[in-house]
Amino acid sequence: MAKKVVATLKKEGGKAFAKVIKAVKSPKTGAYTFKEEIVPLDGVQGALKN
Repeated sequence: MAKKVVATLKKEGGKAFAKVIKAVKSPKTGAYTFKEEIVPLDGVQGALKN
């Protein structure tokens, strides 16, 4: 799946996006999970704050 995302980002017009990966701690178990999002470059800081 990662190869498909990278190929999509390399297409024309795809340079205005970034893949954001966040580690989120579960309140129930204390284990970390990773959430992935593809956001526009100008929305990266907002995506990391949420």
